[in-house]
Amino acid sequence: MDARVTHKILICLGSSCHSRGNADNLKIIKDFLKERQIESRIDFRGHLCNEMCKRGPVIEIDDIVFEGITQSNINSILSNHFDKAACI
Repeated sequence: MDARVTHKILICLGSSCHSRGNADNLKIIKDFLKERQIESRIDFRGHLCNEMCKRGPVIEIDDIVFEGITQSNINSILSNHFDKAACI
């Protein structure tokens, strides 16, 4: 991992999470990171199913799992985590 990377986001792109909203959440996360100019500090990756389909869409930020992610709560989750973190 690059020494400049200080945080990690994993987004489930398995068929259930992807079709239930993570396809849209992917773009929202990218836009959030770009707007704050912190994309180079974040290891942002997709992954396939990790058996949490019933709780999805799922993302993981710095080893904290967030379930039931929607377009209406994703920005709040990202802001609560990264606006308080030392990303820069």
